[in-house]
Amino acid sequence: MLERIIRLSIQQRFIVLGIAAVLAIVGMWAFQRLKIDAVPDITNVQVQINTAAPGFSPLEAEQRITFPVETAIAGLPGLEYTRSVSRYGLSQVTVVFEDGTDIYFARQLVNERLQGVRSSLPASVEPELGPIATGLGEIFMYTVEARRGAVNDQGKLYTAQDLRTLHDWVIRPQLRTVKGVTEVNSVGGYRREYVVAPVPERLSGLRPDRAGSGRRAGKEQR
Repeated sequence: MLERIIRLSIQQRFIVLGIAAVLAIVGMWAFQRLKIDAVPDITNVQVQINTAAPGFSPLEAEQRITFPVETAIAGLPGLEYTRSVSRYGLSQVTVVFEDGTDIYFARQLVNERLQGVRSSLPASVEPELGPIATGLGEIFMYTVEARRGAVNDQGKLYTAQDLRTLHDWVIRPQLRTVKGVTEVNSVGGYRREYVVAPVPERLSGLRPDRAGSGRRAGKEQR
């Protein structure tokens, strides 16, 4: 039987080559559309609540932010467990739901509970939901570099602050419009900040009645 198959394949070698080419093309087409990753994402259904709290110690972040948020989340439908991390200036609460829970439904439940707990949090903090992504979803890393001798609008060489500003205000917003991109995280460089630092001694001498009378006198002189 095997000899007959080999003899027939040799005699009809062009037909055999054609079938092999068709199978190869079909295989390449199926490979491009196959939804199987080399490292499957086995992360459970989770929603992260990140709260930036500048100036808060880990104990303050735990007592004033993390604990109230965890208390408000308790009792959600499909909730499996919660875990939290309190660091300097940061509170992160991870809410884990049962497998099969719709991620958008879970985020809606968490967001509703956050609306009710905002009044009990410090006025300077604002909890935010993390992106719909996991550690295995980080698939691409890149760097922003200036060409040798390139200068900015002021005629100076690009600095790390210039590159960070270019990334945050030009590159990052455009990347977030790409289909399938959930979040773009910036690492490195120097973020440009504008700090308003009032002098308390001068402010204490500027009383509201004096400031108001001064403005009224200025209007009358005009």
